[in-house]
Amino acid sequence: MAKGKKSVFFCQNCGHEEAKWLGQCPMCGEWNTFVEEKLDSGITKGTTAAARAVRESVRGAKIVPLTEVTADDKVRCRTGIKELDRVLGGGIVPGSLVLVGGDPGIGKSTLLLQVCRRLASDRKILYISGEESQAQIKLRANRMGDFSANLYLLCETNLDIIRGVIEKEKPELVIIDSIQTMYSEDVSSAPGSVSQVRESTNLFMQLAKGLCISIFIVGHVTKEGTVAGPRVLEHMVDTVLYFEGDRHASYRILRAVKNRFGSTNEIGVFEMQQNGLVEVENPSEYMLSGRPENASGSVVTCSMEGTRPILIEIQALVCQSNFGMPRRTAAGTDYNRVNLLMAVLEKRLGMALGNSDAYINIAGGIRLSEPAIDLGIVMAIVSSFRNRPVDEKTIVFGEVGLSGEVRAVNMPEQRVAEAKKLGFETCILPAVSLKMVKAIEGIRLVGVKNIGDAVREI
Repeated sequence: MAKGKKSVFFCQNCGHEEAKWLGQCPMCGEWNTFVEEKLDSGITKGTTAAARAVRESVRGAKIVPLTEVTADDKVRCRTGIKELDRVLGGGIVPGSLVLVGGDPGIGKSTLLLQVCRRLASDRKILYISGEESQAQIKLRANRMGDFSANLYLLCETNLDIIRGVIEKEKPELVIIDSIQTMYSEDVSSAPGSVSQVRESTNLFMQLAKGLCISIFIVGHVTKEGTVAGPRVLEHMVDTVLYFEGDRHASYRILRAVKNRFGSTNEIGVFEMQQNGLVEVENPSEYMLSGRPENASGSVVTCSMEGTRPILIEIQALVCQSNFGMPRRTAAGTDYNRVNLLMAVLEKRLGMALGNSDAYINIAGGIRLSEPAIDLGIVMAIVSSFRNRPVDEKTIVFGEVGLSGEVRAVNMPEQRVAEAKKLGFETCILPAVSLKMVKAIEGIRLVGVKNIGDAVREI
């Protein structure tokens, strides 16, 4: 190996560094994820001009008491897209670095181009693309409508050139599409590698904080659904947004998995149309559209996504198994949780589910993990097993414990109000949550203490 170079091994999953190759990463536990990359070893510290410059900057550094620092939440920039503003926590924070991930073709570039269209009327915006030409971006923009002259395009992947353009033009918003195409000549590895992704993100982080420029980064995802490259990429940025949903379906769900400036529980719902992504202001009504009538195994429940209640249809199909080993599947919820709830039904209600196949589906493709949907899953299984439909005007929610008790959930009043707004007439909820709900005219509240009470009521 040439003098001044050294070889290190990076984990492609978490970014952990080792001096030699290992079969299993000691940090994340993944197998066969280490790749070899060559790095400059550098010159002895204290002998270079760069080291002397660092010492000079340290002498001029100034610490500031926290009490003297001013911060105003009103400086957030509204994008004009309410669903996106909700997920971001109220708008774009100046100087923030936002990562947007999702499957190919799900709408990442489309959404960011729509943000540029809304903000370019009074702000200077720079769209940097390493994957598309200017003509290709123009073709996509033509479907959305007219754009302001304040939106500038740059098709470049060299970080040195990009940095020079940003420092010269000083735009208020920068879009990087995508981070895996950017490269630095100082790093010998190929674009998209661990070192290149880390170096690129670090550069954009310095530009965002130093120049107070908001930067959105588009990141590709792996087959497991995580951002390609090291997980350290997610740790370096301020906000991580993920697009969920089937790319062949019309709906899209934008979820924040990390947000230094807001809640990580909020979601945004969009519908893909010919002219781009359109906001879905009433997700509950949208998710329940096309619901079957008088069908067994169909129950409506309510899940809280941040401060927003969303009504979801849970479907269950329970049938006699033709093989010795019953088959269980769960789409949109935790498979192990479904098995646990079926065990509770067998133990507490004496239902013989041991020889039955069970298929659970959250209609609409949304994925839920909140315990409040437990009672809805239980009622859907019982309805399908006994082949008796649940009243279509009834909604069910509550957490189920191992002894069959129905436990309290948070914000029950908001859930009941959302159900009333969509025309539901009966709400089955935990008995301990009744005192937290004010009487709402037009909907009957039924409190249950265990799953036996719920089954008898339905």
